[in-house]
Amino acid sequence: MVHGKIKSMDKVNILGVNVDNINMEGAKDRVVGWLRKDSPASMRNEKHYIVTPNPEFVMAAQKDPGFKDIINKADLAIPDGIGLRLRGDLESTISGVDLMERLVELSSDLGATVGFLGGEEGVAKRCAECLQKKYPGLKISFAEDGGKIDDEGNWVGIKKPVWEPNRHPNLNPTSLPDTDILFVAFGQVKQEKWIYKNLPKIPVKIAMGVGGAFDEISGKVPRIPSILHKMGLKWLFRLILEPWRIKRQLALVRYVWKILTG
Repeated sequence: MVHGKIKSMDKVNILGVNVDNINMEGAKDRVVGWLRKDSPASMRNEKHYIVTPNPEFVMAAQKDPGFKDIINKADLAIPDGIGLRLRGDLESTISGVDLMERLVELSSDLGATVGFLGGEEGVAKRCAECLQKKYPGLKISFAEDGGKIDDEGNWVGIKKPVWEPNRHPNLNPTSLPDTDILFVAFGQVKQEKWIYKNLPKIPVKIAMGVGGAFDEISGKVPRIPSILHKMGLKWLFRLILEPWRIKRQLALVRYVWKILTG
């Protein structure tokens, strides 16, 4: 099974997008249940995917019914972004990059394998190396650069493998090595569509779209100071570092307006 079902009482609907009303520990416990070899999910060879809705996701979903459907069918949709709490119904928010690191730590403890797919050239490898140093027992199945993915999440191919070039010279979805958790960084919307289309046919138990997490973990871009993160100012921090994001940040303005006037 690819798409698990969660009781509606555990969800908060934000402009038609269902988000799990869950905290970090709850999210981690859910993934533990999927990974345990004696769990019903493992015994049934179920597959699961995780999405990280934030206000940009919500606004993108307003224009793209297919993307909205993918979010709403996800096995776990964490509330990533303080703007989602404008609804007032959410218990907490969870940063996607923070959840990724918790799942890497969890994988190291459980002996589960992780894979890294996407990002700019060399970033997936650097991200994997940073996490390997932090968690020496971590089992990494592969770390590959991103190939070209179109707006509908269709695979065009890997441009240059960097982690195990002899083993994966022509990486494609069907040739991925067995992996318990795959982190995918093709950019929001694209990565979720890629996961939705490819998860049923790749040897992966759990897939999670992580956006720019590889950049943050590898040090390609600075991590936000914790005080700014707690204040919900990650969007401003990233905008200062990457001014080209201004067009994307306009989605936040439209989101706030729709929430307040809806």
